[in-house]
Amino acid sequence: MMLSAKEIIEDLEQVRAKAPLVHNITNYVVMNSTANALLAIGASPVMAHAAEEVEDMAAIASALVINIGTLSEPWVAAMARAAAAAVARGIPVVYDPVGVGATPYRTRTFRALLEKARLAVIRGNASEIIAVAGERSATRGVDSSASAESAVDAARCLAERFGCAVCVSGPTDYVVSAGGAWMVLNGHPLMPRVTGLGCTATALCGAFAAVQPDRLRATVAAMAVMGIAGEIAASRSQGPGSMQVNFLDALYSLDSGEIRRRLKLSAAPSA
Repeated sequence: MMLSAKEIIEDLEQVRAKAPLVHNITNYVVMNSTANALLAIGASPVMAHAAEEVEDMAAIASALVINIGTLSEPWVAAMARAAAAAVARGIPVVYDPVGVGATPYRTRTFRALLEKARLAVIRGNASEIIAVAGERSATRGVDSSASAESAVDAARCLAERFGCAVCVSGPTDYVVSAGGAWMVLNGHPLMPRVTGLGCTATALCGAFAAVQPDRLRATVAAMAVMGIAGEIAASRSQGPGSMQVNFLDALYSLDSGEIRRRLKLSAAPSA
């Protein structure tokens, strides 16, 4: 599959035209920032984690995003119920394995959730993706101790096993699926200094998967938009505080010209 600025611009226009409802079961740390980012890009967020309503919410959504950042047993049960409802309706399910590998409970919980849904996308940092694949990697809380490049083989294994797109986030984002592999080289070193931007990337993957059925293309588009907005925001920021505000503004005002000028996209080397 060939991907270029043209496809990314088309998918961004579809997100803004259709305003897909993205159901998020996510963590306390990022609820506000994730919802604002989805609104800024043109999607419609809902944050609902009560077991009593997640199936009904998933049934009316265009995508489901599950993020295990702050785990508890009632939330895990709700995640499983929402995933089953999404699969029954045929809507894309996006998983974020926050901190997998850091504790046995977190790793065990996420692997159990993986079996509950026909996935569209998994997005995580290198240590998380390696741990999800069942390999050993040191994880520092929710931060990666491995390079994105070192996790590409694990990502390929997951993509083959679950028939989904897998994104390994880092200074270079690697996106792989059965349809190919791409490197998104956009972004800025200030981005990891803002809590929750990785979770925001996962939510954007949900927004793009809601309008683009090709999971590889949707994920590449989401990560490219994320990285380009990060570059624009960083150029206007003095530090992490202003970066948060400027990032939302950059998402909101991102246009085709900026995408064409800034996009750094390359096919990844074959395995």
